[in-house]
Amino acid sequence: MLRRLAARVWHALRGTAQWRLLWLTNATFMVGVTGVVRDAEGRVLLLRHRMWPTDRQWGLPSGFAVRGEEFSRTVEREVKEETDLDVRAGELVRLKSGFRLRLEVAYEAELVGGALRLDPFEILDAGWFSPDALPDQLQPAHRALIHRSPEPG
Repeated sequence: MLRRLAARVWHALRGTAQWRLLWLTNATFMVGVTGVVRDAEGRVLLLRHRMWPTDRQWGLPSGFAVRGEEFSRTVEREVKEETDLDVRAGELVRLKSGFRLRLEVAYEAELVGGALRLDPFEILDAGWFSPDALPDQLQPAHRALIHRSPEPG
């Protein structure tokens, strides 16, 4: 009987009220998006991030999706904002729940143009690295993405 009543109330609510109820009763996630940007020679773009811990400041271009943004577009926007490079997002390589209420998304991406100019507020340095010669201070999860291996536990 309770299920029938719940179903009647749900159907009576319709559209906007249903969405509002769902939004209030379910977790809201931030979506962190990362791009594994490779050039024509197979090198990977790494950035030394100002706001990251000093012992692991090197990492892939990353940022948060804005409401309504396609995640592949987030990669392209974040790379442009941080480096002024143009990339094209490709294959989705990771989708997982992250720390607390965070969803983590990663795409392979291809360099298609632009000239490297760093956003000095966020980025301290940048470089193209061979997957076999990555900096020691690289985020472990990003090392795994570059090599397409499982994340370290």
